Parts: sequence; structure tokens; C-alpha cells
Amino acid sequence: MRWDIFCQIVDNYGDAGVCWRLARSLTSLHGQEVRIFCDDLPTLNLLASGVDPEIKRRIDFQPWEASYSNSRHPVKTPDVVIEAFGCELPERYLTSLLIAPKKPIIINLEYLSAEPWITDFHGKPSPQAHGIPKYFFFPGFQANAGGILIDPLATASFLTEQSIPDSLKSSWSQLRPNTKRISVFCYPGAPILKWLEDLSKLGENFDIVLTHGQLEQLQLTSGRPTQPISLSDSIQLISIPFVSQDEYDWVLSQCNFNIVRGEDSFVRAQLAGKPFIWHIYPQDDRAHEIKLAAFLDLYLKEAPQELKPTIMAAMNWTMPSHWLESIEEWNAHSKAWRTDLITKQADGGLAARLIGFVA
Repeated sequence: MRWDIFCQIVDNYGDAGVCWRLARSLTSLHGQEVRIFCDDLPTLNLLASGVDPEIKRRIDFQPWEASYSNSRHPVKTPDVVIEAFGCELPERYLTSLLIAPKKPIIINLEYLSAEPWITDFHGKPSPQAHGIPKYFFFPGFQANAGGILIDPLATASFLTEQSIPDSLKSSWSQLRPNTKRISVFCYPGAPILKWLEDLSKLGENFDIVLTHGQLEQLQLTSGRPTQPISLSDSIQLISIPFVSQDEYDWVLSQCNFNIVRGEDSFVRAQLAGKPFIWHIYPQDDRAHEIKLAAFLDLYLKEAPQELKPTIMAAMNWTMPSHWLESIEEWNAHSKAWRTDLITKQADGGLAARLIGFVA
């Protein structure tokens, strides 16, 4: 089938990342024909860099305006149109669908959530005045939700076997032997500096792998943006360059603990099978707290009873000195959760469920 995916980038990473992974899964795993119309192609191309050129060539990357430009937009009508995260279709593009002899199905692809109410709305129709069928599709962890993206490179065993990506060789050469590694990718507002200061008092060495922009964020937090961050010698900060998604997945697989944010890196951290903190996108109405609680209800359902308050505290930014002694138990739980997650997505996860739903 022909798929048109519309992506408007909100925070530069997550929305584009999900759309790219979905497009790659639809093409490379399921033989579908996909175009992505994006309002920020440079960012999308950065995230998609470093992959097999043949895989990328299967996907037609187009700027947003190409969807309604007669000179660049082929006449072929898609079978499926995806509005990623509720973005509205360009009016002129929608008009072209209305006059087409064959009407597509429009999918409103929502954000991933563990909240129980999503299963009541997943797959339900969203009647439109123009008459083209439109449906809600909710990615989720539950069996009767839309699933998660099981990417071609999602298995930790594959990632572990990969050699160090060229873009990371310089950064990786700074790592100290026999030192625990923690990756950091979070929004402004997270108490990372205080968190690291607490970590530095525990008598262990830690190498902190900071994703692109995190060091500058830390310096701003310190109140001395032009000065180096001052921490004890037990903490080494290593700033890595902007990397593609596949390279970032590799970083997650190589660290002992990961701090992630948003949606895409949140899923990848779980598939890495390591303990993690999810810095969920903060919302003014505090809806993010409800979403985090809903995820923890699922994530901790099979966890040992004594471990549950430990993980809940860590996810809510309790300092590591209060819970790090339980890290081995958390590590075992992370591996069990990853196994269970992949088992429940044995049908192919989000991409396969989308195809099945459309069929």
C-alpha cells in the first residue's frame, strides 16, 4: 500500500524520530511504499543519517509544502494518510483527496500512553464533515492498544555486537576502564546538576555521557554558563556530538543507566533492557504526572514488592544516594520487562498493527 505520513516537529527530536522509525519499519519490514512530508527536513535527515543508503532510498522524504505543490506531488492517491500526533493536513492536500476517485483512510496517530482509557478509544472512528474515513490510533503497551515501534535494530544483542560508530569513537576513547556509564538526555528543568553532585558523594566512579546540548544546559543551570562544571574527580562528563537514531540506540545499549525524555528515547531505553529515568515532557496542567503514574503501574506490576518504591522514587528525581544500592535488582527487572515487552509485540508491534487495522 501507499502511505503518506505527515510530521510537524515540535521539539526537534521525538516526533520526527517516531515518524522515521515508523516509515522504516513499514518499508523494510513490511514492503510498504511510504512518503514523509515534514516541516523540518534537515532534522529528519539528521536522525535518519548513518543507515544503509538502500533502506533510506525506499522512503520518499518531502518538504511539507510538496504535498500540495502540483510540480512535486505525484498524482497517485495514497491508501493511507497518517496525521502524526494530531497535526492537521494541509488544506490543498486534503482537497486533492476529496476529488480523487479512490478515497484513502486517514489515521490520527496519537502519542504513546500507558493510560487505561486509551483502549476505549483506540481504533474508533472520528467522523469528518468531508466524509473521508478517519480513525484514532493509540500506541500503547496493552495488548488491545496500538503497540510500540519494534524497530529493525531494536534488539540489544544486535546493538551490543556493533562496533563503535565512527561519530562516537573520539568520545568513547575518553571512557575510563571499570567505570559505570550513565547517559543523559533530558529537558531543561530536570535537577541533573544536583543529581550528579549527589552521585559524586557515593565513593564510585561514573562516566556521564551527555547527549548534544546537555553540557550547555548544565552550565546554564550552574549559574556560571562560561565556566566548566565543577564536580569531584569521581564524575567525568563526556559530551557527545549529535548522532543518528541508530547511533543513539547503541549508546543506550552501552550504558549501565540511562536518563531519557519524550517518547522515542523512552521506548528505546526499555528495549535496551537497562534501568532508566524517564523525564516525561512537563505539561502546565500536570497531566504528565498522570501519564508517568500510568506507565509505572504497568512497569512495576511484576516487580518485586520491595523494589517498587525504589523505582518510583528514582523516576520522581529522588537523589541516587537513596536508591542506588538497589540497582542490581532494578537491572534484573529491566531485563525481564524488556523480554516481556518484546514477547507482547511478537505480532510486529505498531507498524504491523497499523497494517492489520487498515486491512
